[in-house]
Order: sequence, then structure tokens, then C-alpha cells
Amino acid sequence: MLDGKRVLLIISGGIAAYKSLELIRRLKDRGCAVRCILTKGGANFVTPLSVAALSGDKVYQETFDLTDEAEMGHIRLSREADLVVVAPATANLLAKMANGIADDLASTALLATDKKVLVAPAMNTMMWEHAATQANLATLKTRGVAQVGPNAGDLACGEVGAGRMAEPAEILAAIEAALGTPGPLAGKKAVVTSGPTHEAIDPVRYIANHSSGKQGHAIAAALAALGAEVTLVSGPVHIPDPTGVKVVRVRSASEMLDAVKAALPADMAVCAAAVADWTVANRATEKRKKKAGAPPPVIELAPNPDILAAVSKGEGCSRPRLVVGFAAETETLLDNARDKLARKGCDWIVANDVSEGTGTFGGDSNVVHLVDAKGVEDWPRLGKDEVAARLALRIAAVLGEGK
Repeated sequence: MLDGKRVLLIISGGIAAYKSLELIRRLKDRGCAVRCILTKGGANFVTPLSVAALSGDKVYQETFDLTDEAEMGHIRLSREADLVVVAPATANLLAKMANGIADDLASTALLATDKKVLVAPAMNTMMWEHAATQANLATLKTRGVAQVGPNAGDLACGEVGAGRMAEPAEILAAIEAALGTPGPLAGKKAVVTSGPTHEAIDPVRYIANHSSGKQGHAIAAALAALGAEVTLVSGPVHIPDPTGVKVVRVRSASEMLDAVKAALPADMAVCAAAVADWTVANRATEKRKKKAGAPPPVIELAPNPDILAAVSKGEGCSRPRLVVGFAAETETLLDNARDKLARKGCDWIVANDVSEGTGTFGGDSNVVHLVDAKGVEDWPRLGKDEVAARLALRIAAVLGEGK
């Protein structure tokens, strides 16, 4: 997939530098030429010999190497590549990038490049959450710098939280996407559900919820950006359709289930819709009229079809290789998410708190927890587009490994 492509990989000083060796191997396996800059800090964690052996090229470390600078080394390094990747990207190097500091070969090459840059941050949680780091990342984003990760989990310092560098497979998927090569999900089909459902009480009224569809639509767009053929089954929403996605509009849960089954088989299904648990059993065919002195009408409820369980268990349909569900909860979030994972039979649950005041429903950001059979991964608060991009890359990494 990367035949003829060239990547300049900058390895800076962090314990996650060991992952860069695996990244080099994966890039080479896909036909990509890899040239590496190793910072002084990076050399404390991986050796120039190991990097050179895997890349099959000289490792560059010094700005004023007479042989290389006679040929304008830092300019040539930065311009001959199709993409510059910084993995790991430390807080220090991100700060240099944001402020235009060029005091070593890595920062000089980054300042001199006219190519797209992808960073994979890695650092302690407090450093990652610091306002200075977040401001630097915001600045870099406005300049077109792409980002993958970081993930949350156990850190080398013994703390737990966001700051783990993305896994090599995730970085590889981001590289493929950045280079515009056939994406890591090219040739694969995806079904995504989004938005609320409307369960009619009568021809005028319905039962619904506050879901805006922003998260589900963002996931559909992110999967399409990685090359997947995406069918988005959407309940009633007031947001634009994602580009490059087939959209099927439905209203009720039963309509959504029919549309999902019609879109199968697929390689992956992401059930992000906030489907109503109940429908109205005694739906009126005419508008229920309010009458003076009469009590309110009695509304009888009946269970809606369970779309996530049906897809996960292959009930009347072909089960996708990977099924992801969402758990929107207001209490005991993780306990409910684990229970849902077991009951529904899906592979992952993306759990989020939709309690009043969180701003999740209708908002532009989300705090999610990725739950699978191995445990829970807590993600920091991210924009819904960022949540979608990270989830799409995680899906690509798994399906790309044939798991």
C-alpha cells in the first residue's frame, strides 16, 4: 500500500521510542522507504544501530554533520520525504514546533519542511493535560499538523491516564490516511447508526431523546476517510450528511433495524444511535385530543427490537467481524457498560455519561470509555470528531491485523 512512498521519522526522547522500531518494520513491510532522525533524548531509549538496521538507511542525529550539511542535510531530509512523522512527540518537541524553535536537527528539519507533518504525542498525563501543551497542539492543528493519539492507560512513570503513544498499527493507519494512499479500510464495508429514533404516539406526537447524531455522523465520516464504504442509518437529525457516505434515513427503531439488516453483510458495524428502548403499543391513528375535565390518555409501551444484540448475535443477518456498541448512561457508567457488553454480545462498548450538565447530548465534545473483554480504556475529553477519528483508527488497526 505504501510502495514508492517516503517517510521521515523523527524519534524523540521518551520511553515510547521503542514502539518506533516496530513502526519502522511495519512501514518497510508495506514498501515504504524510511529515513530517521534520532534526537539526543531518543538515543537514550533506542540505539542508532537498531534504527539503522531496521530502516536500512543512515540515522541522522547532528545538525552540523560536515558531510551532510555540505549537501544542505536538514533541508534535504525535510523535503525529500512525502510525510514527516514524529513518534514519539514529546511535550518539549511539540513546544518547539509550535514556537518555531530550531535548536537541533529534528526541530530544524520540522521548521524547514514543506510536507505534511503527523505527530504521535507521548508524555506523562499531567504534561499532556497542561494548558501549555494543549495550547501548543491547538496552534499546530491550525497549521495543518495531523495528530494520532495519545491513548489512555498505564504509563511508564507508574501513573494511569492519557499520554500513552498510539500503537504502531494506529500510527500506520494514520500515515496511510495522511499520504492519501488507499486507506487502511479500503475495500471494507461499514454500517453506522446515528441519531435518535422517534416512536409515534399518534400522527402528531412521538417519544424521542436528545441525541443530535453528531457523534454517529462523525464516526461515519472518519471511517469513510480511512477508505471504508459506509452506510449511515440515521434517525431524524438536523445536521448535514457526511461526505462520501450513503445515508439511509429512518424514524423508528424497527425501521432502523430493517435498514441495518439491508446494509449487511459488512466488515464492521458501529451502533452509535440512541435507539428508544420502548415503542408505543397503543399508537393512535388519529390525533389524541385534549378534552376538558378528561384525564390524560394512557400510553402503553412495548419493547423495541434490540438492534445491537441482533447484529452482534447475527439474528436474521450476517454478523460483521467487529461490532461496536454505545452505552449512554447517567449512573454507574462502567458497570452498566460491562453488563451491556456481556448481554449484547458485541466486541466493544463505547461508554459515555449523558447526565444533565455533561453537555454530551447535542454538544461538540465527549468523554468516552472504551470497554472490551480485556478491560476499560479511559479517553480524555475530546471533540466528537477527534473521538470518531481515534475510534476509526482503532477499528482499522484491528481489522488490518485480521483479528
